[in-house]
Formats: sequence, structure tokens, C-alpha cells
Amino acid sequence: MKINMKSVLFAGGLAFAAFCVAPGARAAEAFTLNSPAFADNAPLAMKNAGDTKGNPNCVGQSISPPLNWANPPAGTNSYALVLIDPEGRGGLGVVHMVVYGIPASVTEFAEGELSKPSDKFIGGKSTMGLPVYFGPCTPPGDWHHYTFTLIATDLDPKGMKPGMTRDELFAALAGHTKGAAGLIGRFRHPS
Repeated sequence: MKINMKSVLFAGGLAFAAFCVAPGARAAEAFTLNSPAFADNAPLAMKNAGDTKGNPNCVGQSISPPLNWANPPAGTNSYALVLIDPEGRGGLGVVHMVVYGIPASVTEFAEGELSKPSDKFIGGKSTMGLPVYFGPCTPPGDWHHYTFTLIATDLDPKGMKPGMTRDELFAALAGHTKGAAGLIGRFRHPS
């Protein structure tokens, strides 16, 4: 019997290719940020809206939505989480939350957990001057988009000063980011 070497090499190549795409050999999964309370680009609940007394645009309870994430980049030591409404203040934007120093071992925040100080993060400073989550106070009219951005960093979670604004945080993170994941929630005043 004569063996055709081209056929043997072709068959061997197919077997090798099948091995490489086997379930255990697939590429690393994407870094993701999710919420069990809303899908990406879906509406936030009324309870997630801001609660400033006397402001008719603040119609909620300022309860932060639950968040979770998976597949952080290699070398992640801590996370920073920022929430921005780019349409707020007539397009100048409103920073609703700046928190950082989140240990790499943390992979979620329960509902309401970002609404109060915690040992799981260092509070920064939002546009409203707060170190924690503050929900939408959207005026009547169009939808606003609330962009949650989770940034993986190589920084020590305890090595950052509290009270940084978004711009100060981003300056401190320069050269220390490993990757980011985002999630958008929409909100519109109910009237």
C-alpha cells in the first residue's frame, strides 16, 4: 500500500486545527460590565434617579443599580468606576459618580451599595461634590444616557487619595490602565 504524504500532512493539519479550537483552547473572553437590573442601553428604574428635595427633576431615591463584571485584563490590581451623563448641563456633561481603589477581588456591587460610603472603594468627587452615586435628575424632554465605565488598573487599591474629581482620577490613572468595560443606562423624566 502506497502512503500519500500530502494526505497524511493534510489530515494531521486538520486534527491540529480541531485541537486548537477545542473548548479549552479558545481565546480569552472580553472584559464586561453588566447589571441584572437593566440591559445595555435600556432604561434605568425610577428608584435609580436622584432624590434632591425641592428639585422637581429629581424624582427617585438615588439607589445605585447592581453591577457586576467578569474577565478583567491580566495584571489588574484595582478598578475605578465612573458614571457620566454626557447630555447633562446642556451637553457639558454631569459626573454622577467617581469611585476607585476597588480591590481586584471585588467583582460586583449590590443594589444601593454605591449610594453610601464603603470599605470596598475610595470615594471621589462628583459634579455635585459627593463621594458616592447620585442618580439622574433629568429635566423633562429627551432621554439622557448614563455611561458607567469600569477601568482596570495596575495600581494598589489603597494607594490613592480620596476626593479626586474625574479629571484628577484620570490624570492619576495615566499609564496605569489595563482596559475598560462600559454599560449605558438611559433615563427620561416621567412627565
